[in-house]
Amino acid sequence: MEKQNVTEFVFTGLFESKKTELLLFFLFLLCYVAVLMGNSIILLTICCSHLLEQPMYYFLCHLSLMDLCSTSIVVPQLTRNLAATRRDISFNNCMTQLFTYHWLAGVETFILVCMAFDHYVAIVKPLHYMMIMNRKRCHMLIAMAWGLGFWHSIAMLLMVLNLPFCGPNVIDHYMCDIKPLLKLVCKDIRISSILVIANSGTVAIAIFSVLLASYILILYNLRMRSSAGRHKALSTCSSHIMVVVLFFVPCIYIYIFPAGAKNKDKEISVFYTVIAPMLNPLIYTLRNKEMKIAMGKVWRQMSHS
Repeated sequence: MEKQNVTEFVFTGLFESKKTELLLFFLFLLCYVAVLMGNSIILLTICCSHLLEQPMYYFLCHLSLMDLCSTSIVVPQLTRNLAATRRDISFNNCMTQLFTYHWLAGVETFILVCMAFDHYVAIVKPLHYMMIMNRKRCHMLIAMAWGLGFWHSIAMLLMVLNLPFCGPNVIDHYMCDIKPLLKLVCKDIRISSILVIANSGTVAIAIFSVLLASYILILYNLRMRSSAGRHKALSTCSSHIMVVVLFFVPCIYIYIFPAGAKNKDKEISVFYTVIAPMLNPLIYTLRNKEMKIAMGKVWRQMSHS
């Protein structure tokens, strides 16, 4: 591990304008409350109803948990920095944020793959669905998601810890992320940039391509279904495709370019750090009749107790 001269970092924030900061403070605070409420309602509804027995909702439950945790790592600090005059973070806390955020985002990525696999089996192999998507396999898929997310994140953390930070400490971002940190390293970062593109950018493209291919196969297989079955499957799949696009497109845009490239990373990253976790509950509940019925039942149970 390299000896570090930098003991703390300072964030520039999202926009370097004092006038917009108060407005942004309230805006992100509202967004965070919406994330907490929306995802907590999904967790409560699924955990307190029969929906938890269904693989699709079992995965959705974990997705909501990831959204709750990942936003809680970023948004409270973002709002604090908008209100504070000094936007600093210690070196250790910065590394902790980098590791935990990438771990949770990695887990979320693989949960989206699990959900796509679940949809694929339900539509392409309906007769074998219960046998393939049994509870043991669902647990195994979630455990794999946690393991793969950890592997992605620990590889990134170990790489950063072996880089020398010996002078500049101003992070041009609102959180500790790999690319803005690489810009502060006082040695040639070309190899590190390639490793980041390999660990994040190409992995995101590969997974996104697999997900799109699975949905093309699903849509192709839907032709044989009755119109009612087709409508229900299309509704479920279109919700999932919206979530996948909202999460992956900004990720690919950010992590496929090298660290020195001039692009709007911090503005674009708001899509997957704040906007996607806020919209996911809406996307999954507004178009889902089962979810609405379950929410009504859970609400009635709580009001009667």
